[in-house]
Amino acid sequence: MRPLSQIELLRELEPVAEANLERHLDLAKPWNPHDYIPWSDGRNFAMLGGDDWSPEQSSLSKVAKAAMVTNLLTEDNLPSYHRGLAENFSMDGAWGTWVGRWTAEENRHGIAMRDYLVVTRSVDPVALEQARMEHMTVGIDSPMEGANLLHGVAYVTFQELATRVSHRNTGKACNDPIADALLARIAADENLHMIFYRNMCASAIELAPDQTMKAIADVVMNFQMPGLNQPDFRRNAVLIAKYGIYDLRQHLDEVIMPVLRKWKLFERTDFGPEGERLREVVADFLADLEKQAVKFEESRDRALARERERGEVLSV
Repeated sequence: MRPLSQIELLRELEPVAEANLERHLDLAKPWNPHDYIPWSDGRNFAMLGGDDWSPEQSSLSKVAKAAMVTNLLTEDNLPSYHRGLAENFSMDGAWGTWVGRWTAEENRHGIAMRDYLVVTRSVDPVALEQARMEHMTVGIDSPMEGANLLHGVAYVTFQELATRVSHRNTGKACNDPIADALLARIAADENLHMIFYRNMCASAIELAPDQTMKAIADVVMNFQMPGLNQPDFRRNAVLIAKYGIYDLRQHLDEVIMPVLRKWKLFERTDFGPEGERLREVVADFLADLEKQAVKFEESRDRALARERERGEVLSV
């Protein structure tokens, strides 16, 4: 079977997009960012006669701050994601309606998180704004050559699930019931987004097995979170992984494997020779990722044990 063009894929998958858009609209619960913000905690900054931010005003741990800022800056780069989806999905019909709806829901996440951080003075608002400007100016680029519609639906399936895991664990790390409730609400949105994309990719596998397997292999083996270009991203990512917000074990066990199992990727019998070859490549990659996860866990446990002995472990 010849490879399908981008236009053919869009046309064949549009009924699936329409059905899943309707499903999403039926399941999505409306909510308002302002309902999750403790406005009574807020006060003016110096420009309006109040006090500017200082570190002692924050009640968040270093780990929670790093995770909150990383998650918020990731949400902030929404224009880049919108552009990428619009270019791959088009803005016509059900595809366009979904892109618009998804963008509006994701924008709500950034609004709520920023309001929470600024009102509670949890982080330096000046540094946060500077980081937002820098991150959005740089934008994001796909690490994969020839990325297309199939790469798009595969990538956002994993990325939305990864974001759900990160938001949920960040909420717990904040040690604040308001932050926990807010991030649980956001995580619920991310889960519905993931299901839309996961269902789209499942239908793509049925339609074009080898083509979609190629996209899945590319994404799984080259996966990067969209916040990679953030200021201090690598340093914050290390801290987040070290204290269990999002690490390699979670990436493998809570993100990659559940999706691949849902797609029955290793049970399918409809792949051609190239799809079979790529499936074996992915299987080898996952086996190596398991070894890396074990190695990371062992190394982290030793490092945390040494820090506990010195009384240096950060509170999560």
